[in-house]
Amino acid sequence: MLALHNAPFPWRAKKVNLLIASYLFYAAWNPPFVILLWISTVVDWYVAKAIFRSESQTRRRSWLVVSIAVNLGILGFFKYGTFLLENFVTIVGALGFDFQPAAPSIILPIGISFYTFQTMAYSLDVYLRRAKPAGRFLDFALFVTFFPQLVAGPIVRPTQLIPQFAEPKRASSKQLMWGLGLMTLGIFEKVVLADGALAPASEAVFGAGGTVPFVDAWLGAMAFGGQIFCDFAGYSTTAIGAALCLGFSLPNNFRYPYAAVGFSDFWGRWHISLSTWLRDYLYIPLGGNRKGRRRTYINLALTMLLGGLWHGAAWTFVAWGALHAAYLMLERWLRETFGESLIARKAHAQFVMGFFTYLLVNVTWVFFRAQDFGSAWSLVGSMFGFTAGATPALAGIYIIQAVVVIAVILVTHVWMRERELEDVVTATPSWLVGLVWAGMLFAIIITQGGGDAFIYFQF
Repeated sequence: MLALHNAPFPWRAKKVNLLIASYLFYAAWNPPFVILLWISTVVDWYVAKAIFRSESQTRRRSWLVVSIAVNLGILGFFKYGTFLLENFVTIVGALGFDFQPAAPSIILPIGISFYTFQTMAYSLDVYLRRAKPAGRFLDFALFVTFFPQLVAGPIVRPTQLIPQFAEPKRASSKQLMWGLGLMTLGIFEKVVLADGALAPASEAVFGAGGTVPFVDAWLGAMAFGGQIFCDFAGYSTTAIGAALCLGFSLPNNFRYPYAAVGFSDFWGRWHISLSTWLRDYLYIPLGGNRKGRRRTYINLALTMLLGGLWHGAAWTFVAWGALHAAYLMLERWLRETFGESLIARKAHAQFVMGFFTYLLVNVTWVFFRAQDFGSAWSLVGSMFGFTAGATPALAGIYIIQAVVVIAVILVTHVWMRERELEDVVTATPSWLVGLVWAGMLFAIIITQGGGDAFIYFQF
């Protein structure tokens, strides 16, 4: 791919090559689902053109409804069809009706939540007059399907990527080195840290099937917190690096979230492309914080509940979103009641706030990871000291691995909280950068991974 992109072909031919490569990349998982990409691409291309040409607000709104209905209709059927049917059966059963439908066999297309939000952002930006429609269908199609970030983000806005397709892109030697370095870092996070070091402890605790000791419960939750960060940030870093090798720039998706001081700070650092999407296209249009305290809390709750449901068709994800909504509302109340000076100018207050932010975020990960509420409440109970009849779940090596890697992640996040990776690498002697890079490559090679898919592929 890199060789073809740097070959002496016209820019249009290179873009066609990128588009074909992106379709082949997606088709490698399940070829028929490429049709869904085509539907989203064609619908939003023509809808955005119609919105832009329409003078009537009613027509503009009607065309936007078409885009939203098609995109959310596809997403709703494939991602939430089974979930909605199961809940409907439960409700009618509670009302005394015996309804037993045939079991659905709906396959969830990989990355559907990501590219659906990305194409919707295009229509919404044109409707809100934040952007004009793309000038070329090829550029728009490539925006929808650009393979580095197609299946797990970052969720790119049209103004961030489409203009980059206008003129020929070829990575400089510096961009190529940075891209390869970021890909190495991302794969290291996924293979060595997420799958090799943290997944065993996480799986042992969440798969225990009963009450576990207090220490095991917290280590299991924190291990999953580290695992999902290294897994998802690993993919995002790899995607950014792959794009950079081709000469394209993708936005950063993580900024050391476990150094967050408060939950609004956490969501400014975790899955940034999703949190900003929800802010710009849901929270602010609902009224944001402009319509009084009560309405602000309602808007926060709706945004986080829908954000939780975006992650998966299960009530445990809704509970995860509800907990974050509660945290954000409590934080806002504290700031309104005691003022920003509560934490802004006091180092010890920042430490305490950061400490409790990290602990409470790990409580939410239990609901994100658990298969059902029974196992989630059992583990949360163990985390808060209800450990009667507990059976140890972690062996010594799992405990050592989890403690060491979690500590390294936390120290790194705190140290890098106000720093940029590029600045740190630039200020580091080249021999040390080379040594660390070689160490990551060696660790990737010797780690006997199981080839586990990225966690966020299922979303």
